[in-house]
Order: sequence, then C-alpha cells, then structure tokens
Amino acid sequence: MREITEKANQIRDVINYIKVFKNALAVIHIDDEIIDSPLLPNHIHDISLIHEAGIKVIIVPGARRQINNALEEQKISWQIKNGFRITDTHAMPAIKTAAFDVANNIMNILSGEHLTAVIGNWVKARGKGIIDGTDFGSAGEIDKIKIDAIKQTLENGFVPIFPCIGWNDLGKPYNISSTELATQIAIHLKAEKLFFIFPDAQISKDEFSLPDGIAVSQEGNIPAMNIETLSKILELNSASEKNSRKEKLLSIFTLAKDACENGVSRIHILDGNAEGILPCEIFSAIGSGTMIFNNGYGDLRPMRDDDIPSVLSLMSPFIKSGILLPRNLQTLKSQLYNYIVYNVDGGIHACAALKKYDDGQMEIYSVAVDEAYSNMGVGPKMINFLLEKAKSGGAKTVFILTTQTADWFEKLGFAADKIDSLPAERRKIWSEKRGSKVFRISF
Repeated sequence: MREITEKANQIRDVINYIKVFKNALAVIHIDDEIIDSPLLPNHIHDISLIHEAGIKVIIVPGARRQINNALEEQKISWQIKNGFRITDTHAMPAIKTAAFDVANNIMNILSGEHLTAVIGNWVKARGKGIIDGTDFGSAGEIDKIKIDAIKQTLENGFVPIFPCIGWNDLGKPYNISSTELATQIAIHLKAEKLFFIFPDAQISKDEFSLPDGIAVSQEGNIPAMNIETLSKILELNSASEKNSRKEKLLSIFTLAKDACENGVSRIHILDGNAEGILPCEIFSAIGSGTMIFNNGYGDLRPMRDDDIPSVLSLMSPFIKSGILLPRNLQTLKSQLYNYIVYNVDGGIHACAALKKYDDGQMEIYSVAVDEAYSNMGVGPKMINFLLEKAKSGGAKTVFILTTQTADWFEKLGFAADKIDSLPAERRKIWSEKRGSKVFRISF
C-alpha cells in the first residue's frame, strides 16, 4: 500500500510540474565531458521529452575538450588563464570548427528525436584584449545577445543551440565561455530555469566548508540552498590548484549567484553521470541535484480549504506509524485557521498547527514533513515561525506532546515537563495508553 501511495505522489508531482512549467524557458548547459559521454543521447532524449511537455529549451554545449583536441591535431599551442583560453587569432578556424561540430552533433541527435534545432548567429562579442600585460588573443566576452531573434525561434517550436563562439560587428569570431554564455542567455531571456550538467556534480560537506545549520542529505550533499547561503559558501571557500573539480563548482556558484540576482529564479547543478537526472529534477519537488533559488522558492502560509486533501495525504504515514493522532476532513476544516503549510510550486510538503488555550498556554501539534524534505530545514523553519507567532500573540510558554520525536524537539530548544503542566482542557484528552510526553519552551 505504501508503494502505491509513493507512486501516486510521484505522478501527482509530475502532473503538477507539467502544469506549473508549461511554456516556461529552460537554458541547459552541457559540459564538454558529457558531450563525449555515452549518456549524451539519453540526456538529449530527456530534453526532447521536456520539450514535448511544453517547456521551451535552449542548449549551450561546452566544447573545451573538443577544442583542445582540434588544436593539438594542428600543433597549435594555448594556455588557460583566469578560465579563458589564450591563443593567437590564427587558431580561431580550428576553435570555431570544433565548437560547431559539437553543436551539429547535438542537432543530429535531436533530429533523431524528431525535434528541429537551429544553430544561429545570435551572439555579438568583443575581444578581451590586453589585461595586466596579458594579451588574451582570440578570447572574447559577450557584448550583446539577439533576444528577439531567439524568442522567434522558440515561438516557432525550434530548439536553439549556441556554440561557444561570438562575432563582432565586422564578423570576426571570438571564443567565449559556454557557462558564461548560458548564464547570460538565461538572464536576458528571463528563463525560469538554468541547468549546469557536468560529471560528479555533487556538492558535498566533505569537500566544502559550509555555513552552520545548512541542511544536507543523508549522503552529505546539499539538495537546495538559497542565494544567501550560496554567498556564504563562496566566502568560506576558495579554489584549489589541486582540485580542479572544486574550482569548476565555485565558478558555477559565482555564475549561479549572478543569475539569481538578475531574475533567474532557479539554477540547478546536476550530475551528468546519472541517467534521467533532468526529468527527475524538473518534475519532482525535491529533485536529484542541487538547486539554488531566490527567496521565491517555497513559502510558509496559512492552510486553505483546497489544501486539506494534500495535508491529509501528507499526514497519512505519520498517523499509521503512531507519530500523529488520526485526523480527518472534518477535523481539519474545523481547525483550518490553526494550520500553516509549506508550499512548493502548488504542492504541500509540510504542515503544523498552533492552538491557544484559555489559560494563555499554546500548543504546537500536527507537525508533519514530507520525507523528501526532512533534510532541508523545513521542520525547524515551521516551528520557529509558530513560536514567533505564539510570542507575538502573547504566549509565555508553548508546549508539544510527542511519542517518538522527543530528541528532535529537544534539539530545537524544548525541555521535558510534567503532564500536570498542561492546560485543564488538554489534560482531559491526554491518553495514558498513548503515553505522550510533554516538552515545553518558554519565552
């Protein structure tokens, strides 16, 4: 029965997200290592499914390895400085050919998925020039993106593909950063989502210094963080010459921060070695990678009538395990104004309630958090919200009754108390058979 419930919830998530993101724009950067991976056709297949679900897609492939190989074949030397490839201008034909070969490869795979892709001249660039005595040669910076032409291409149902090449007004090509390009496209087109897909993209507490209190998964990875947390991580960590992977992640963090600050609501960092990572990230509330979001993601709000079926479904496993007392539609309707819910894209993933008694005490009850969100700090966020609400409402003390979650509440600052301390109204319905213990916090 539990398996059926879990499957039903997954299907509900998919249906909800198809509705939420219909006609939304997703900009997808595919790292050069994934371009050479056997999983590339699988990722492109998933992109085609996303497109068929009504999400507009732009693809920005990396081509670093492919360009390296092309330059090596022609015995052209280069160096990398500050993340930019430095070569003489005579290397540009080889660079351009390699970048367009990658784009053409993706276009051919999309064609096999019955999707029409377009590789266009949509990026105006300028040379980086000489900086601190270093001539950056063929390396360029994005000057302008032809937004109207891209929008028209998307409206026609095509998938735009952007090679990492830009041209100046005279038609001179420059090699530009594909990750920077993906970021700027997402910003300029006001994309709802920006994806970075590359190998081994897990963001682990073992590799990064993290701010206190940040929620991590059971594997020690960060499933989601807001822009404030991201800024703190950037402050706490610096690139290491011995760890190019960490350096890459930090550069992606910087781009994600820029995107978030300029209107892209969600940036997703995904492990391209995992098949199916894209649909799992888009069509489920918690996803499978790391999501960086602005403050518009996830909110606590009062429960509404139309939330009640979702809240009952959320409570069901906690009721079956004996953590929560049984509730039904009538119970929740009668206590509607006591409840708050945690809402993500129209889906309810946590709830809790606050009740005031005649003697001035208040009780927090019906605390339930979707298992997928248990490591994201949602529970403490709800409790702190209700404690503040109780305090502003004149309460001097707040209690909870629990049978199995005492350790969790003690961690939040609650201390054990006696049953006799309960309001008379609550003592009357306390069950000796159930044996719930009282924990309290006072202001």
